[in-house]
Amino acid sequence: MSRYAILTNDLQRDLVDKNEQRKANVEQMTPHFIRFLAEMRELEVHVIHLQLIYDVTDKKLELHDGRIPVLRGTPGAELLPEFVHPSDVVMEKKKDSGFFETKLHEYLEEHGIDTVIITGMQAQVCIQTTAADAHFRGYNVIVPSDGVVSTRDEDRVRALEWLASYCAVITPMDEVVKRIRDKVGFDFSVQALP
Repeated sequence: MSRYAILTNDLQRDLVDKNEQRKANVEQMTPHFIRFLAEMRELEVHVIHLQLIYDVTDKKLELHDGRIPVLRGTPGAELLPEFVHPSDVVMEKKKDSGFFETKLHEYLEEHGIDTVIITGMQAQVCIQTTAADAHFRGYNVIVPSDGVVSTRDEDRVRALEWLASYCAVITPMDEVVKRIRDKVGFDFSVQALP
């Protein structure tokens, strides 16, 4: 039987509030996403929040209005509290992928997890890179179509199409809950690319 973990990406004030459209997209997802996380915790699915923390010495930082966002200890780096439960794990990352120079792979192996459910933002950046890195390490990958956001919807749609063609099962959050609750599982067979 598969063992699952949810990975949330970058649900932090500095990143969500970067622009009004991104903020609106996260706000629209929030009620359903909170319910999804609660249902998954009831099913004993691990919830791991990947928290982007920039290092001021990194030469590839993305500045927000001329300032460095998500610095350790700043309010803007904190995870949005409505998504976090005391039983959840918080894991810092310093780049887009949740696997890059983190202990995520070790944590998943230690807990016998073979399937990751990747959520959060942005679909075309952190979701894609984390999903590809999970795939490279042999994990099954699920991306809930309504559990990821981007500033522009066309970026989200394009990312979901790429993920579906390469390494992930794309399905709505309600279907993820139903399949795990009913122990139906998922078809992770990969179609040969043309």
